[in-house]
Order: sequence, then C-alpha cells, then structure tokens
Amino acid sequence: MVRTPLTPEERERGERLGLLLREARRGRSMVEVAASAGLSAETLRKIETGRAPTPAFFTVAALARALGLSMDEIAETCSLAPV
Repeated sequence: MVRTPLTPEERERGERLGLLLREARRGRSMVEVAASAGLSAETLRKIETGRAPTPAFFTVAALARALGLSMDEIAETCSLAPV
C-alpha cells in the first residue's frame, strides 16, 4: 500500500500537535509520559518532532489522558483555521 504524501497543512497540524504535547509535558520526561500513555518513547518523540504528524486517534487520546489535555483542546490547537 502506498501512502499519499502529506499536504503542507497536514504537516503544519502535526507540528502544532507536537508543540502542544511538548508544552503539556511541563518538565516530565518523554519516557514517563510515553509509559503513562502506553506508548514507546520513540513514538512520542516522532509525534513531538513532526516525523509522525498524523498519529492514530487512540494514540492522541492516550497522550491527552496522560497529559491532562482534553480532546477539544487538542482539536482547537491543531485546527488549520486561522486563530
């Protein structure tokens, strides 16, 4: 299966998500947050750096729970609509 290339907008949304997650960690280690969410630290690293800009819904939900974020807050922050 060939994956279609991401649009610039999708990449930007992934960068916004990564920034939100880094800020929400507030000094907690990547390993600690990833373990709390049931993910590998490498998966979290890829999401935070934009190398995995379109993580699965349940991955985002697990990270939201681990970081005390609401899905609404994530959606609003990562929205492509101008703020």
